[in-house]
Amino acid sequence: MGFGHRIYRVRDPRADVLKAVVRQFGSEDGTGRRLAFAERVEQTALDVLRAAKPSRSIQTNVEFYTALLLEAAGFPKDAFTNVFATGRVAGWIAHAREQQTAGRLIRPQSRYVGPMRDLVA
Repeated sequence: MGFGHRIYRVRDPRADVLKAVVRQFGSEDGTGRRLAFAERVEQTALDVLRAAKPSRSIQTNVEFYTALLLEAAGFPKDAFTNVFATGRVAGWIAHAREQQTAGRLIRPQSRYVGPMRDLVA
């Protein structure tokens, strides 16, 4: 969702890099307005997260500004998921190889609780 990270317990420094790149695109195509709106959303979300989970430091991560950057770079919205996933393929493969080498499946700490009909093709 753009907040929280397994490694970074402070603001993800990559978020600031992406935000700066988005800012460089300027406001000719509305990017500046969307960036200003995103900054307000970010601050509101951080305030809500702080209030909801005062014992945890949940900060902005790199995902938060990704959509703005992809839009500013000219990618169509329906390609965002594919472009986003492409950058993660190497990590996913590394995890699969690690699991294969260790001979142990590493399971996520979450459980799907949604409707089963959506999982069946």
